[in-house]
Amino acid sequence: MLSGTIWLWVGFNLFVLAMLALDLGVFHRKSHAVSVKEGAVWSAVWISLAMVFNLGIYLFWDRMMPGSGYSNGEAGLAFLTGYLIEKSLSVDNIFVFVLLFSYFAVPAAYQHRVLFWGVLGALVMRGVLIFVGAALLKEFHWIIWIFGAFLIFTGIKMAMSSGDEEIHPEKNPLVRLFRRIMPVTEAYEGDRFFVRRAGVLMATPLFLVLLIVESTDLIFAVDSIPAIFAVTQDPFIVYTSNVFAILGLRSLYFVLAGVMDKFHYLKAGLAVVLTFVGTKMVLVDIYKIPTAISLGVIVAVLAIAVVASLIRARRLERAEAEQAPRTQTQKPASEAGD
Repeated sequence: MLSGTIWLWVGFNLFVLAMLALDLGVFHRKSHAVSVKEGAVWSAVWISLAMVFNLGIYLFWDRMMPGSGYSNGEAGLAFLTGYLIEKSLSVDNIFVFVLLFSYFAVPAAYQHRVLFWGVLGALVMRGVLIFVGAALLKEFHWIIWIFGAFLIFTGIKMAMSSGDEEIHPEKNPLVRLFRRIMPVTEAYEGDRFFVRRAGVLMATPLFLVLLIVESTDLIFAVDSIPAIFAVTQDPFIVYTSNVFAILGLRSLYFVLAGVMDKFHYLKAGLAVVLTFVGTKMVLVDIYKIPTAISLGVIVAVLAIAVVASLIRARRLERAEAEQAPRTQTQKPASEAGD
């Protein structure tokens, strides 16, 4: 099932592990609050690495994966489209991270550690799901219609949601089960996930947050992985584009966490993307939408959603600024009667 030579798969995964070790072991060895500037720098690093890798696929795909059925240009375009889909859908994860960290009052200094191990777990889970999905599509072509219908349903459901849904981490089945197995400390113990108290091993609330992050990412993966199979069914492109999108998720969180409320129409844009991709999968045997058109539609939808959101946010800020002076000049009724 693995296209290409095994050394390419091994080499890519060794590169990912080396980057993660460098990230946690060198640049984030000591827990600290990640600033927006630091998050932006790391976002630029991960995006640049993804684009360099994309260029490598564009130039050398026929040598890397002989007999794959893709030309250099087709493979490069498929990776870019898949990366953009996964990157945009990962923004939905950030909404959840913001709510979780706020709900559990996770100190800013410990958030990167949770996200680091959360991403590591996500890479393993997504790798398994991708290979299972690729194997199923290879053996049972009709599954692509199920994937497509599921994405359309998810897109419509996302579009109809109000966006104000509350999150209840304490109701997470994984958390409930874990609390029965192991005791949990009442307060954070620095950036540690486990501590010993009177010889008893106990988990900290930080580990509970990590459990919820992992379980929510698994749910998101069920939506996002079928979406990329609409672009390509080559396991290497699906896997690498997914990995690069997930690797940049932590740094993107620290850039966007404080301004997520400004992207009012982003969920609607993501809903349109999911519905479009699902439709593409359902129609694959009738008409195969070219990857270039898919990329253009996805970029246009996301651009419109972001621009419309920023315009709305600016109008609201202007309205609040105009309202503030009026409120200040209005005297209370008690003063007006004196």
